[in-house]
Amino acid sequence: MERLIRNKIQEVYAGLRPSEQKVADYFWKYEGKAGDLLIEQVAKKARVSQPTVIRFVKALGYGGFKEFKYGLMQEEIQRKAQEKSGQEDADRIDLYGFQLSRRDGLEVIPGKIVTTSIQMLEETLRSISMKEFRRAVEAIAQARKIVVYSVEDSNGVAHNLLTKLTYLGLDCRSYGDSYLQSVSASNLEKGDLAVGISYSGCSRDTVDAIRLAKKAGAKTLVITNFDNSLITEYADILLCTSDHQFLYGNTIFSRVTQMALVDMLYAGVLNFDYERLRKKLNKNSRIVARRAYDKKEENL
Repeated sequence: MERLIRNKIQEVYAGLRPSEQKVADYFWKYEGKAGDLLIEQVAKKARVSQPTVIRFVKALGYGGFKEFKYGLMQEEIQRKAQEKSGQEDADRIDLYGFQLSRRDGLEVIPGKIVTTSIQMLEETLRSISMKEFRRAVEAIAQARKIVVYSVEDSNGVAHNLLTKLTYLGLDCRSYGDSYLQSVSASNLEKGDLAVGISYSGCSRDTVDAIRLAKKAGAKTLVITNFDNSLITEYADILLCTSDHQFLYGNTIFSRVTQMALVDMLYAGVLNFDYERLRKKLNKNSRIVARRAYDKKEENL
């Protein structure tokens, strides 16, 4: 499937009906030629009606299936022409969703970063299982103790989750030392929750901590990018931000989706036990407010 169509699908996916999302999922995985597409075959393979296919392409902004097919063919032709003429930079670096080249001017970089971040957030919205999200919220809200495990870039995300849950008055902890991570995970008990945050799902310290926590009897919640990574083997609850192939450069955007998930969990937990947690949040916010300078106070 050509990139322009993929982007359009991402933009509208969350607002589609479940039956229309089936069509979106079919086109997302489609690797054939645009000219081979037939509406009756699309409907059959997506297991929906032909009118559903029509509604889907109209949601993308096309007047009908023929217009959609023509647009896809045009994009296919343009891509092949670019490849043939060698317009792709030989010195480019592939970073999730775009290519960065020394030919790029500084003025285009902010737009590329924002566009790619939006794309990743849209993919995250498509990837989240609402059933798993609900289970994650309930597990956090009902846990006796919460311990968050992470390394490297994910440490910032872990600290953000720790801060937000502490504001809600929940017993939440995090350890940066690998030895303390292993010790704390081994001492968790039934009723406790271990949260592992790992973009790749292969970070040794985080995987080992979640494995030990599960063995100790604690419930485990994993936030990762790939639903088939090593850490998922020890997850009672799994939240995936995407499922795209891992490239080293992708990690520079991992915090965008992980931070978004933290905000979702924070708001979800507050919503789950609103009256009780609202009071705790207001009390703790007043405590923190005392640490800010008053406008009339002189800053020496």
